[in-house]
Amino acid sequence: MDTISLLALLLTLSAGFSILNHHTLRIPVTIGVLIFSLLTSLVVMILNPLLPAYDLQAFPRSVLGAINLPAALLNGALSLLLFAGAMQVNVGHLKAKLMSVTALSILGTVLAVAFLAVAAWYVFPLLGHAVPFTWCIVLGAILAPTDPVSVVGMLKRLGLPGPLQAVFAGESLFNDGVGVVIFGVTIGLAIGGSQEVSASEIALSFCREAIGGGLLGALTGWIALRVLKGQRDPHIDLLTSLALATGTFSIANQLGMSGAIAVVVAGLCFGTSYSHSIFDEASRKDLDVAWTLIDEVLNVLLFMLIGFEILEIKPHLFAVLATLAIIPLSIAVRALSVLFSTLPAHLRQWERGRVLGILTWGGLRGGISISLALGLPAGGLRELLLPVCYGVVVFTIIAQGLMMEWFVRRLFPSTARLR
Repeated sequence: MDTISLLALLLTLSAGFSILNHHTLRIPVTIGVLIFSLLTSLVVMILNPLLPAYDLQAFPRSVLGAINLPAALLNGALSLLLFAGAMQVNVGHLKAKLMSVTALSILGTVLAVAFLAVAAWYVFPLLGHAVPFTWCIVLGAILAPTDPVSVVGMLKRLGLPGPLQAVFAGESLFNDGVGVVIFGVTIGLAIGGSQEVSASEIALSFCREAIGGGLLGALTGWIALRVLKGQRDPHIDLLTSLALATGTFSIANQLGMSGAIAVVVAGLCFGTSYSHSIFDEASRKDLDVAWTLIDEVLNVLLFMLIGFEILEIKPHLFAVLATLAIIPLSIAVRALSVLFSTLPAHLRQWERGRVLGILTWGGLRGGISISLALGLPAGGLRELLLPVCYGVVVFTIIAQGLMMEWFVRRLFPSTARLR
């Protein structure tokens, strides 16, 4: 299938699922599209053995192979999604909560990896499969980061206080890059390719990727704003911002830095006070509208592909039992990682646990986790862990995503009334 035919198929399916959701479920479009793509995939899986003369899964699998979600997302669409999400963050609120965001993004992610790895290492043998501890760490690295695509989209429709929105969005944007860096280190240890790497080398590599990526993003963002200064053409604004997002991501990857962190910092540059002095109100509105459309289209396509990726999974009893066990553990681990990484803030102002509850239940996983899981090397351990990762991601998007508004109404009733 050529590129234009593939794109036409994806857009047609996403449009069709969006229309079905609008007329039936009437839930957030990304979640609705995910549900309909999941149902379509399950119908194909059920009918396939009933029609032995036809391989109904052959065509969708060939399409998924042509798209290659891990490469398409991690080395392509992620730059645009992260940039769009970063542009929506209130930089003033983010600065005020910078310590909390940094703690959640770095310490919280590391704690989530460690806690889930230990829990999985104890649980898996009880279900009939002992998994090496290094691979349990890999599982933790896959499921630790919250997904910015899911979280930032959710924040658009919730009336949470501005500072809390900044913490939510800032953590989900930055812990993406942190999670990918941790995954890269741990998968090397798991497959035996990095046995001689010392702790100091791991720390140095992490600093190079994270800090280097942040500095690169700040530099390219500043350059882009300087280039745009003095002109008022919305087409040039959009083209320059597209070049900034994709170019920063590409340069960071070439230099061995975190492209995710670099592009987030570059996107945040467009929300600074300096950027407000460059764009007038009309130009800024046009740019925001354009990036909102890009973000929404890519979100729908991504969630649809997540639903179809179930066709790549071989179901078995252990996967079902392990998923049922890991789902509550992942929620508990999220709560503990948030609590311990921001403990000083909780000790100063507990707020009856409202912030902890919101951050815990709002810790949705998404395309990043799916892509990392699909990128695991072929073998028995991949067949064990991939279904577990997939099940946790789907649960967080559908169950936690749909219940998030109810949580906000319960924990922040005054905010809900304002909406």
